[in-house]
Amino acid sequence: MTVESLAVFCGSSTGLKRVYMEQAENFGKELANKNKTLIYGGAQVGCMGALADASLNSGGNVVGMIPQKLKAVEIAHDQLTALHVVDTMHERKSKMAELADGFVALPGGSGTLEEWFEVFTWSQLGYHEKPCGLLNVNNFFDPLMRMLNHTIEQGFMNKSYRDMIIVSSDPKELIEKMDCYTPNFALKWT
Repeated sequence: MTVESLAVFCGSSTGLKRVYMEQAENFGKELANKNKTLIYGGAQVGCMGALADASLNSGGNVVGMIPQKLKAVEIAHDQLTALHVVDTMHERKSKMAELADGFVALPGGSGTLEEWFEVFTWSQLGYHEKPCGLLNVNNFFDPLMRMLNHTIEQGFMNKSYRDMIIVSSDPKELIEKMDCYTPNFALKWT
């Protein structure tokens, strides 16, 4: 399966270390270099803005989805290939999921995690067969992977679900792995 567009969830903050912004920029450049459309939350701030700007500056297509409430506080990016203004966060996530061929989380806060976990859960349940990846900048997602291992050890998650997650600290490698993804759906209730 070739992924032509990726929905990327990441922080509207910069994080405390410069590496978070640098890797957001690197990921945006790599998406453009691979002719992949970036679909993201539509903001011009933080890692989100760095990601979008880097992709745009490298000739990429960038589609933003932003709720009217956030556009009203002037964080919407006004230089995108396309910006869709929606009414709710639910509508934003639904539209992003509809348009994307895969999903990636870069470091971010609770919103980033919530958005990524929703599409990852849909994958587990067989609602889609799109790859779900994590760009593990500065080992940011190591604690999350330990938590997922704990859920497996405690009998709340099947190991095959964790194995569906594509993890890399290198933007180019992550995108290549996303392109090579083969769905491996396992029925949850067996």
